[in-house]
Amino acid sequence: MIEAKTARRGLALVFTTLLLDITGIGIIMPVLPAYLQELTGVGVSEAAIQGGWLFFVYAAMQFLFAPLVGNLSDRFGRRPILLASVLTFAVDNLICAVAWSYWVLFIGRVLAGISGASYSTASAFIADVSTDENRAKNFGLLG
Repeated sequence: MIEAKTARRGLALVFTTLLLDITGIGIIMPVLPAYLQELTGVGVSEAAIQGGWLFFVYAAMQFLFAPLVGNLSDRFGRRPILLASVLTFAVDNLICAVAWSYWVLFIGRVLAGISGASYSTASAFIADVSTDENRAKNFGLLG
């Protein structure tokens, strides 16, 4: 079992990683249609379709890469994979902020989906550091 202080620091990293991921999605949702209209010069209905594709590719990348990311975390450790996820997510946010076309934004969302696949790593980390007494509480905090 991992020492309690180390476990708390690790849990803080996990929850911070997931908070950044969730916040990154939540911040863009309300402004995405207007952003796409301005970026691509299309109407509201076409911007909604483009936004749907951006959310789809994000979810598809999470689905496809979760097993790979989980395997990498088993091989190299949870912490390096979570840190790589945060770094990739930062690159994605930078790409999305400076996107000059829809396709650059699309590539950014692909990267975000890949980095968002770290949810399985976060779950595994929580299982690793939790005791029987606090496992349910920690998974409850995960969502």
